[in-house]
Amino acid sequence: MNQILEKKIISEGVKDITISSQHIARKRKAGQFIILRIDEYGERIPMTIVDSDPKAGTIRLIFQEVGKSTYSLGDLEVGDEILDLVGPLGKPTHIENFGTVVCVGGGIGVAPVYPIAAAMKEAGNEVISIIGSRDKDLLIMEQEMSEVSDRLLITTDDGSYGLHGFVTNALQNLIDEGVKIDLCVAIGPVVMMGAVSNLTKEFGIETVVSLNSIMVDGTGMCGCCRVTVGNKTQFVCVDGPEFDGHQVDFKELMMRQSAYLPQEKEAMDRYHKCKLERLAAQPGGK
Repeated sequence: MNQILEKKIISEGVKDITISSQHIARKRKAGQFIILRIDEYGERIPMTIVDSDPKAGTIRLIFQEVGKSTYSLGDLEVGDEILDLVGPLGKPTHIENFGTVVCVGGGIGVAPVYPIAAAMKEAGNEVISIIGSRDKDLLIMEQEMSEVSDRLLITTDDGSYGLHGFVTNALQNLIDEGVKIDLCVAIGPVVMMGAVSNLTKEFGIETVVSLNSIMVDGTGMCGCCRVTVGNKTQFVCVDGPEFDGHQVDFKELMMRQSAYLPQEKEAMDRYHKCKLERLAAQPGGK
């Protein structure tokens, strides 16, 4: 019974939900994800597990409403149930005491970088976190990231909060300060992860990125989530989701991520139309 037990709105279009799932809560490790299907007509969508409570038997997901499926998930309320919830999937993050670890989260990518930063801190690393968003209102999890970081740097594209610029600007500042970075973990939009990887490659800093490609079955059978890493085909669901950022073909990944844009637009148009029709059918609706 995958029931929603808590629901919060943490910024514009970003929802935070807690779901009952005892098995996944007990087994989940940092970096792993689930695949859910809202109902029998829904698509299967992957989401990183932000946190879990093994005693309570719950997992926490944070997601941004960007397409029909995430909007539909955002429509669910406390007490509603999700039809399918499979996990934990993917390989967990390799955690050890590396030394100084920089965790970079862009946009909604702050959510999946949080459990990794927490695990790295628990393993004895010095954790420096960089989180960024387009503006102050879209920044998420500042307090939680601060609690698991020795140092937290914030950037906004428009300069409304923190450093005016991108996460790469804050990372460059650390490098210019002479900070010895033993590992960088970057999660966020593909273009952001590519930019971070390009920068760290220049300075020989080992970098791990977590990819959230299009998935269907989550077992490596369908091949939808294939990516090229080091000139070899890899499957994000079983070989990842984390890979060496210096080896990922980000240009190919961005092309694959846009493969279904026409279908996504059509689904969103239908969603909005149906929602308007439902509102109009309510008493007093227009």
